[in-house]
Amino acid sequence: MTAVGVIRGTTTDRRAVIPLLRRLRSGEGQANPLPVWDELRALGEVVPAPWGGYFVTGFDTCSQILRGRDWLVPDFAWQERRPDAARWQDPATREMTRTLSRLNPPEHTFRRRALGNLFDRGTLEAMRPRVEDHVTRLLDRLGLALRTHGEADFVTTVGDQLPIHTVGQWLAIPAEHYPRILDFTHRQVHAQELIPTRSELAVSAQATLEMKGFFTGLVAHRRAHPGDDVLTGWIRYWDAQYPGDRAAADQMLYDLTMFITIASLETTATLLTNAVWFLTQDPARADRLRRHPEDLDDAIDEVLRYDPPIHLNSRFAADDTVLAGVPVAKGTTVHVLYGAANHDPRRNPDPHTFDIHRKGGHLTFGGGAHYCLGTALARLEASLLLTQLLERFPTLRPTAGPTYANRMVFRRMTSLRVTT
Repeated sequence: MTAVGVIRGTTTDRRAVIPLLRRLRSGEGQANPLPVWDELRALGEVVPAPWGGYFVTGFDTCSQILRGRDWLVPDFAWQERRPDAARWQDPATREMTRTLSRLNPPEHTFRRRALGNLFDRGTLEAMRPRVEDHVTRLLDRLGLALRTHGEADFVTTVGDQLPIHTVGQWLAIPAEHYPRILDFTHRQVHAQELIPTRSELAVSAQATLEMKGFFTGLVAHRRAHPGDDVLTGWIRYWDAQYPGDRAAADQMLYDLTMFITIASLETTATLLTNAVWFLTQDPARADRLRRHPEDLDDAIDEVLRYDPPIHLNSRFAADDTVLAGVPVAKGTTVHVLYGAANHDPRRNPDPHTFDIHRKGGHLTFGGGAHYCLGTALARLEASLLLTQLLERFPTLRPTAGPTYANRMVFRRMTSLRVTT
């Protein structure tokens, strides 16, 4: 592998990054991570992590890792080779390691090809009227809350609700289960933090039990009551792949259905709420977008670039290599910092200015074999929501900044109070 980029101010002190990571997870860092990303980039393109491995800050270098075939995701085999192998035995961690996001070839290739283009143009067009209906009903609810109380929480009223209604109806999951799914999803995600605490892992373990019980039951119920829906189609497909081995088929169905569902929720909810936060805090910005709906896709891309719903993702080197001039041994972990990369001024000049006409680049959906499956669906939900919201609530504005969950990997906005 060839070196990428230029190292600027590279530090060899692995402790230098610790206060920055603490700030990134703090209330101050959650509300405004831009200074932390700047300081991380100032430490270098490839920054030593205190536990070994590296953080990667530059756009081109992060892109190389995400797209490169010789950078792998931390799968079971990698975990078993760790000196702290016990860290990876937590049930929530192991549950997520079986999903597509933590599989390498050939297993990842096998499962990914079986799905095809999950949200192709035909599928999205078929889903569009239902998503529009969800948007209309949720905005009706928002309007009622605004008329009744003078303000409302956009996150709990709309942002959290649209993704679960969209994927729930697509999989024919009864709406009565949506609150339960949201609840265990919010708790299970702790296990995917960079350095989860014992208490966080305990919370995630309990949520994992609930999650497994729900989706295992969903697959069993759909087997007994097949319909004209996506999950029924998956059951037929995987039964054919594993003839005579119902347990293997059910495991595959559980892994797939669980992952597609929970992966569709928090990241999309953060995108939706971020879009409302960035576009409505400046009335002139919202008004311009209302008058020029042709700019909506560019506005959504700028939201994704400016504040990605995921702060970092991890890979490890398949072989000894050199990354931006830094020797990296086989098996070494690197953490791709999406926010720092998206705000790299070499890729996006004046990166801290929110500019819907930027037409810049971002890595928010990843790259390569693990490029986000739900990209097109998330864009559709954001586009349909903003189209209706800007027309129906021309004076909508935040009453204060968002509040955030105390996390470092998966960003989650827990509240955004709005008024008209």
